[in-house]
Amino acid sequence: MTITTTDEGSSPLPFGLLREHGDGPASKRIVVAYGFWIFILSDMVMFSALFAAYAVLSGNSAGGPTAPELFNLHNVFIETMCLLLSSYTCGLGVLSAERRQLMPFFVFTAFTFLLGSAFLIIEAREFAGMIEKGAGPARSAFLSSFFTLVGTHGAHVTAGLIALVYLVVQVIVKGLQAAVLRRLLCWSLFWHALDIVWVGVFTLVYLMGASH
Repeated sequence: MTITTTDEGSSPLPFGLLREHGDGPASKRIVVAYGFWIFILSDMVMFSALFAAYAVLSGNSAGGPTAPELFNLHNVFIETMCLLLSSYTCGLGVLSAERRQLMPFFVFTAFTFLLGSAFLIIEAREFAGMIEKGAGPARSAFLSSFFTLVGTHGAHVTAGLIALVYLVVQVIVKGLQAAVLRRLLCWSLFWHALDIVWVGVFTLVYLMGASH
């Protein structure tokens, strides 16, 4: 590959901003991926603010139920494994799509959807059980911050599953065109980012909360 220099001729352009063959601007695939990374980073900023709010408010139970009384680590562990495994099957599905292997793509995508749905079902049951015990988001600052943080993550997972269905329909209708593959790549980045956020939720909210 030929590496060109800037107009001043003093420093080379970043490798990622060159085409795969020859000189020139970055390919559309690279530009889209970089743009989507900016979106993901902005999402991480939002989650960082929610984590900070939870850290400040987690001890303000207002005499109501506390984290050790509410959290069921057994269910949370199952929930966590569902999401982590869905990230693995997501990666396999994207690799299958890039290799133009339609049947493995559909199989791994189906597993990803089922595991993501199982995660949401367990989370919804947890929320419903807490509300039945009188531990809804209006009960205390601790519960308000908990429902906001965990609920926002759950809303992202829901949006991810809806987007996955849309992408599968696109694959069925249009095939594995370059534009569809770019969208699948962006979706996989989003899904893996949700896994990273959930590891933080599992560690900082559930494990640390249950130990207090």
